[in-house]
Amino acid sequence: MRTFIIGAILGLLVGGVSVFYFFVGVPRSNVPPGAPIRSPDATVSAGSAQIVLRQDFFNEILTTIFRDMNDPAFAIGSGPSPECDGRLTIVQQGSDATTSLRFENNRIAAPLAFSGNYNSPIGCFPFAGWAQAYLDLRYDAATQTVFGNINIETVNLDGVNPIISGLVTPLVQTTLNNQVNPVQILRGEQIGVNAPLASTGGTLRANVEDVRAEIKENALNLYVIYAFSGGPTQP
Repeated sequence: MRTFIIGAILGLLVGGVSVFYFFVGVPRSNVPPGAPIRSPDATVSAGSAQIVLRQDFFNEILTTIFRDMNDPAFAIGSGPSPECDGRLTIVQQGSDATTSLRFENNRIAAPLAFSGNYNSPIGCFPFAGWAQAYLDLRYDAATQTVFGNINIETVNLDGVNPIISGLVTPLVQTTLNNQVNPVQILRGEQIGVNAPLASTGGTLRANVEDVRAEIKENALNLYVIYAFSGGPTQP
């Protein structure tokens, strides 16, 4: 069992890191998987475990990414040309905003500072600003995976001509929504149980049946509900 516990802890750490690996760097489908995660019931199931992921933990991961890796960038609009690279880059700080995660009012807020340039038919237009995004949590029972879905609610550009702003603002919103989502947070196999018990000649199994979530005290609290079973150890 000690080996399993160590493996589960490592799995959770990998899961936490993957939040931001997928959050800022990997194009995904823009169709939200699974169903929205509900709040925990008033009485917590006996067959459940609580995982606490604090706001500072996520922001330390973000700080490491910006310090040790390239700033994440995405093609925007028609993409590059010889005169214009046509990319949107998420930066750590800019436009009086800091790219981060904040747990507030039972929601996960994600302000995103960015810069870039738009390769338009009439020229290359540089831009900078920040977007206010929120991360909605979803659980896909078929894959036993917890996902986050980024929703860009507002885009704020710095000193851009209103005509250009009307072109760039929806492009920024669409680019972030389409190329980032969904955010993979936690996979069932990372926290599932498949532990042979030599003294019994059998194997204890626990599959993830459901996941609930709430935000309190600057932390994301995930309640993982298991279905336990046991049986003979397979050769």
